[in-house]
Amino acid sequence: MRKLVFFVGGAGAGKTTLAKALAKKRGAAVFDMDTMLRPAAVQIMTVAGLDPNDRDSEDYKKLCRDLGYRITMDAALENVGVGTDAFVIGPFTKEISDPSWIGKELALAGASLDDVDVKAVVVYLQDEDMHYSRIEERGLATDQYKLVHWDSFARSLGRRTLAWELPDSSVLYYDNSRPFDEAALERLEGFVYGDVI
Repeated sequence: MRKLVFFVGGAGAGKTTLAKALAKKRGAAVFDMDTMLRPAAVQIMTVAGLDPNDRDSEDYKKLCRDLGYRITMDAALENVGVGTDAFVIGPFTKEISDPSWIGKELALAGASLDDVDVKAVVVYLQDEDMHYSRIEERGLATDQYKLVHWDSFARSLGRRTLAWELPDSSVLYYDNSRPFDEAALERLEGFVYGDVI
């Protein structure tokens, strides 16, 4: 059965690292919301006279956020439609709290949970200091707003609970606080492509 796998969680949790490692091993297509939206976000924010690197302010959320998720999901669903496993990466903060969201998204592609194997890896770290360190270490211009406004931004971090109507076996709450190694990759692969290890 074709697979649609979500890697969700806060900034710096390691969603992209996990998704890309498994995608490389299994040949899945990767749809990172940050990557998919970047050219449009830069243009929209620039035209609006705002910081083109901002990915977290209320202005950004109003102008770009929903567009980013729509672009990302349309591309992922198109690939699922032709039988390609799709890994989708993003915070999905609003979407994961809506039980009906995943069903509505699949319906847009003429699909349902009966014919697409949807799984979610909810990635989290043990504390916000780990998030801060990882965000600071990666040194991205698009992270500056997060670091400057850390006290308010940090409220978006922490382990999230997925409300989608999926069986327990389709959701993995993944503590990514330790270094990612081959054993961790095998566990992730077992969850997505076989029995949870």
